[in-house]
Amino acid sequence: MTSSAEHPFGRVDETGTVYLREASGERVIGQYPDGTAEEALGYFERKYTDLAGQVTLLEQRAKRGASAADIGKAVKALSEAVSSANALGNLEALSTRLAALTETLGALNEQQSAEAKAQLAEAIEYRTAIVTEIEALAAEDPAKAQWKQVTGALDSLFARWQKHQQEGPRLPRAEANELWKRFRDARTIIEQHRKAFFSELDNAHRDARTKKQQLVAAAEALAEKGADGVNAYRDLLDEWKKAGRAGKRYDDSLWEKFKAAGDVVYGARSEIIAKDDEEFAGNLELKLALLTEAEPLLTETDRTRAKEILTGIQRRWDEIGKVPRDQVKPIEDRLRKVEAAVRKLDEDFWQRNNPEKKARAEGLAGQLHDAIEKLEGEIAAAKAAGDTRKAKELQESLDARKVWLDALG
Repeated sequence: MTSSAEHPFGRVDETGTVYLREASGERVIGQYPDGTAEEALGYFERKYTDLAGQVTLLEQRAKRGASAADIGKAVKALSEAVSSANALGNLEALSTRLAALTETLGALNEQQSAEAKAQLAEAIEYRTAIVTEIEALAAEDPAKAQWKQVTGALDSLFARWQKHQQEGPRLPRAEANELWKRFRDARTIIEQHRKAFFSELDNAHRDARTKKQQLVAAAEALAEKGADGVNAYRDLLDEWKKAGRAGKRYDDSLWEKFKAAGDVVYGARSEIIAKDDEEFAGNLELKLALLTEAEPLLTETDRTRAKEILTGIQRRWDEIGKVPRDQVKPIEDRLRKVEAAVRKLDEDFWQRNNPEKKARAEGLAGQLHDAIEKLEGEIAAAKAAGDTRKAKELQESLDARKVWLDALG
């Protein structure tokens, strides 16, 4: 080694001792006896480079808005390390950069404090909103609650609370405890309401189940009555509808038993109806023939003849007797239509021949004839005098009275 191994910020002598050049003079920063001057200088330069890298990293963290408190601690530790570092380089420049970084920490700290306060206020507002929602749920009338939706809303609110507690800023203990107490109390009220509701529902299901079991037994007992049990079964069905729900586990099976009992009763009645329909088929043919005879009366104008024919048809109709059940309404409706037409013929006759009404009509008709004759004379006189306006007014009155006369027939 030679003493000529120089560096912008120091040197190495022939013994491998490395010196750092500072404002106050040279300072020994170490030895590197087992290598060349270049190796000795490079070794201590790398130490400087490490320190410079740490300073640069702190500057970048400050620009990105890292915690001012954390950066301040790091700057203090690194400043002490730089001031006494055994490294070859511009340590004074590093100290200057660290000092400048320290000066920026005040503004950064104020900014971060303001942001932290804003975030805290926002977090308190957000968590308060969750509490307000759950308290509103707790205040609802439990008798009107849709518990599936209420439970879903409750789970959602609790999940939001936990997520915000984990990811949001830490709230002061007093505020956090107060909000949690309100949340917990509201959730307890909802849980109490839900338990009371389902307890009451279980009781109602139990009562309905007992009632329906009794109705099933009563329906099954009607089987021996056959068709005669239909009306009683209908009464039981009305009671079934009023019994309420027995619970999902029981309703379907109980209904199957109740319906099976009804099928037995109605099946017996269906057999009777089928026999009756077969027996009454001939009666249907006879009544259809009577309808063929009666329906021309829909266009008859002689009321006396129409009444005589209809009376005979009605007498024979009653003598024939019953028809198949599903044909009763169709043929009865056809006969009612003929009866209505004949009845209207009679009503129209008496309407026209009512002595009082006829006298009134004749009297009014006479008055109208007199008025028309008078108006015609007045119109002729007005025209002769050349008074067209008066003639027009009189003509309007004449036209109106002619309309009234036509209405009287």
